[in-house]
Amino acid sequence: MSPFVKFYLFTYNFLQASAWTISLLSILNSFLSNKTINVAYASAGYLISVFQTAALLEVLHGAIGIVPSGFLSPLMQWSGRTHFILAIVGQIKEVQDSPWLSITLVAWCIGEMIRYPHYAFTCLGSCPYWLTYLRYTGFIIIYPTGLVGELLIMYKALPFVKETNLYAKFFSVFPFSYYDFLWAVLLVYPFLWLKLYLQLFKQRKSKLGKSEKLHGKRKRV
Repeated sequence: MSPFVKFYLFTYNFLQASAWTISLLSILNSFLSNKTINVAYASAGYLISVFQTAALLEVLHGAIGIVPSGFLSPLMQWSGRTHFILAIVGQIKEVQDSPWLSITLVAWCIGEMIRYPHYAFTCLGSCPYWLTYLRYTGFIIIYPTGLVGELLIMYKALPFVKETNLYAKFFSVFPFSYYDFLWAVLLVYPFLWLKLYLQLFKQRKSKLGKSEKLHGKRKRV
């Protein structure tokens, strides 16, 4: 990997880590100020939406081969989250103050505050073992929490989608409505998510094993 690509990837991951950290701090500040957990989207929704959308670059990174992830897995993750935050939450005010949305966004923030610094340090060729451990252990709780929140918010959005016939113009060319599409997403989403979740367990076994060996060698030196 060329120095320029390393610098670019480090900068990208650093900016993403910073944005998600700022988002979490904004949410926590709102929790304390308003004494309610229903204000996460109001306090950090815009910033989260921008940087989640910008994560499309990760699909490109995989497609052109500057990271080893490939493009399919990042595309699945990006499209699922971006559809959730822009097409559903961003358009349906009735779900924006849900406590489950707040829980979901906090889970997203914590997960990305671990994932992006891990990627950034990996670009430098020196990632601390504790951060690698967090990256491949924290997801075990964080990701299911986010999934449950996303599914509950999508389910809560269904009556409003049906009532307003959301995205009727776009879906007029299809033999189904957005309401039908969202039901299909609700049914398929857990299975697609499970595939990615199990894939992370495989990575966990591989990455933590390598890191433990490397960490042990450094200690002996």
